[in-house]
Amino acid sequence: MSFAVVKAASYTLAHTPDFIPFGSTPTTAKARDDQEYFAALKNGLRSFDDVVNYPPNQCYVGNITPHQLGEVAQPWYQDAAAGERTGRYGDIMPQVEFYALLKASDAFDLVALTPEFIEVANPKLAAHPLLKRYTLDASKAMAATDMHAMLEAHKAEPLKMDGELVGIVKQAHDEDENLSAHIMLENLTVKATGVHAALCLEAQGVDLSEVEYIIECSEEACGDINQRGGGNFAKAIGEMIGCASATGSDLRGFCAAPAHSLIHAAALVKGGAFKSVLVVAGGAVAKLGMNSREHLAKDMPVLEDCLAGFAFLVTENDGVSPIVNTDIIGRLNVGAGSSPQAVTSALVSEPLNAVGRKITDIDRYSAEMQNPEITKPAGAGDVPEANFKMIAALAVKEGQLERKDLLSFVKNHGMPGFALTQGHIPSGVPYLGHGRDAIMNGEINSFMVIGKGSLFLGRMTNLFDGISTVVEKNPGVQEAAGFDKDEARRLVAQAMQDVAARLAE
Repeated sequence: MSFAVVKAASYTLAHTPDFIPFGSTPTTAKARDDQEYFAALKNGLRSFDDVVNYPPNQCYVGNITPHQLGEVAQPWYQDAAAGERTGRYGDIMPQVEFYALLKASDAFDLVALTPEFIEVANPKLAAHPLLKRYTLDASKAMAATDMHAMLEAHKAEPLKMDGELVGIVKQAHDEDENLSAHIMLENLTVKATGVHAALCLEAQGVDLSEVEYIIECSEEACGDINQRGGGNFAKAIGEMIGCASATGSDLRGFCAAPAHSLIHAAALVKGGAFKSVLVVAGGAVAKLGMNSREHLAKDMPVLEDCLAGFAFLVTENDGVSPIVNTDIIGRLNVGAGSSPQAVTSALVSEPLNAVGRKITDIDRYSAEMQNPEITKPAGAGDVPEANFKMIAALAVKEGQLERKDLLSFVKNHGMPGFALTQGHIPSGVPYLGHGRDAIMNGEINSFMVIGKGSLFLGRMTNLFDGISTVVEKNPGVQEAAGFDKDEARRLVAQAMQDVAARLAE
């Protein structure tokens, strides 16, 4: 059967400086009453303009390409040129709009906002072409005094703007910790940022009402005391964005989930189960400020101050859009091992060798696209570059590349990392939009999406995870071998004559 295609991709950011205290690192610091850290954190926050102008963010939403990002002098956070909030692939949302969308995503009256905030937020929503459908009901506002009472009773989490209380997220149950205020805040955040990302596909001309299946692949899990990860973010998001004809489910795989989802979506479409599959992921609150301690120690701003989201649409072959070549699937099997060489062999060379291709035949590789300006100060190094070097080294080992060309391979087949360290967000798929455009524009013919996941974090296994596939130029709708259009027309005409003759008898 014909391969599925990547029809569109979107990428969004929500600037949430007042949400950073909910991240894992700040939460730990709060438990230790680390006042020195919080004083430094307050001084290290960026403005919305700083976030918009930041070159990796401009790359993420599609205003510059990864190649253009590589030409920008580092450190990127210094002296950045003016950027645009809206890009080819998506939108960078200020915190006021995010809080409003958080409330709009609330189906159980768990989010309360002050009347003063709603008065400010509604004009912002009305001015946004995608968000104007979500006007807030001022009659459901809550006074700040009532909010303080719930906070003092530990039944809610605060929503602040520049330190001022403008809203709360309430607990959904008195005793079930899976429905605590903090968990509800995390889950509503996934929903709201996922909605934002999906709507940005609509801005690209995608008719969301035609979506038949939704896969949500973030790192959170919604449920209750009896089924902690029951789901379903996918249908919750679909309900908000007008996917009335769609069903769906959540897919979890730590950082590798988006690559798994791409393959699942392509397989569902290629197999004929669904004509169009939307893959979407919202942001991870826990990752806000994750490396902030190291950034602040080096007199850097807090770069993990945004919630990222993405969405992409996989559909039946239109003869034009890049195909997802599911004949090429790299998989890190249970018995594959977890050494860097074993992982790279399983995900790159083995699936390519199986179809008679070389590592050098793939024009671009997209694997763990974390922004190195975030990871290097924390001691994790330049993760994308390390991946590209390992792929190049494997090509040398297999006799496909001269050792002297190793660094040239890294430059020509790789790219600088530009995604936030939000776990699932960097894993291969940030390049889907750029790669799709590069193929459509005739700049490249193919790229490989590589997802990796640290399964051991769940303390159920020591195994590592990984999966990959290739997206490449559409060869066009192919006719079956030996098919003769003229002969087919002749046979159809003859059959119609025979039917007419029988009817006349």
